[in-house]
Amino acid sequence: MEWRDEGIVLGTRRHGETSAILEVMTRTHGRHLGLVRGGRSRKQQPVLQPGNRVDLLWRARLDEHLGVFQAEAIEMNAARLMDSAVAVYGLQTMAAHLRLLPERDAHGGLYEALAVMISHLGDPDAAGELVARFELLILDELGFGLDLSQCAATGTRQDLAYVSPKSGRAVSREAGAAWHDKMLALPAFLQRGSGLRADAAALEDAFRLSGFFFTRHVYEPRGLEPPDARAGFLAALRRHHAAMKAVAGEAGSGADA
Repeated sequence: MEWRDEGIVLGTRRHGETSAILEVMTRTHGRHLGLVRGGRSRKQQPVLQPGNRVDLLWRARLDEHLGVFQAEAIEMNAARLMDSAVAVYGLQTMAAHLRLLPERDAHGGLYEALAVMISHLGDPDAAGELVARFELLILDELGFGLDLSQCAATGTRQDLAYVSPKSGRAVSREAGAAWHDKMLALPAFLQRGSGLRADAAALEDAFRLSGFFFTRHVYEPRGLEPPDARAGFLAALRRHHAAMKAVAGEAGSGADA
């Protein structure tokens, strides 16, 4: 058995004295694991760092075997990502979400989304929005996608402000007014075609929204806890926004003086 594909490194673990088990998200073979002989060598270790894009050759005697990878670097992203806590935790969070999917199931759309996101994870403002959207993509791939296109009660596509915790469907501000305290907030930037950017409050609403449905449909039924990386990512985002607010406050004070 043999195939060649492109992949993004999600992680590695030691195997024996010199080898490593490589976990990658591939373009056409889904999330896949394989042995890299000599994967802990000085030559291979930099290539096998999370976030790097690699060219892969996989061989095994039988399809169900772990198999052996040969990996060559296409794009070395790891060093750049390690400079930012938001980027490191963001990548770890996305890797944890991808592990919720069956191994070796192809998800080409998720691979493309992951590739785009890695190129922007170094920008904390963009990273928050991108990871929030990625979580909705994962829910959709798991069969628990949210319908944010129109109001569940009236069919309108205007002024959508809530998501029903029961149905996972959007609700307009007017239709949901009477039950607003029981609804989940729908941040405007998540609506298709809005063109809006997210501020700190909108991101908090977005992750509260996706986290609710992850807990209900994925974590609790599987007896899992939310990944620690997700909490680390949200904490890193909050520190970034607090720092930006402090800088803006100092600038404002200087202008007043």
